[in-house]
Amino acid sequence: MSTVHTIILEKIQNALAPHHVDLQNESHMHAGPATESHFKLVVVSDGFEGLGKVKRHQQVYRLLKDELEGPVHALALHLYTQAEWKLTQVPESPKCSKV
Repeated sequence: MSTVHTIILEKIQNALAPHHVDLQNESHMHAGPATESHFKLVVVSDGFEGLGKVKRHQQVYRLLKDELEGPVHALALHLYTQAEWKLTQVPESPKCSKV
């Protein structure tokens, strides 16, 4: 049985052929059980060339539709072209309150 983390990485790798991908499980930073429900995803792909932020997000949301309808509650996306990646520092995730 694959983990949600593994499934997301496989889908991203297969669909976007990224130059860089980093998927962090941030579930431990949120209230409730530390499961695979909150993730931060950084992807650098030529597939984002010519697309604005909204179109990039929509592309990834379509790709991960099943996970977003199921176990994934939150997915922070940071999606870049190679040129943007060279000039970017990925923001830190906010420290969420554990209730």
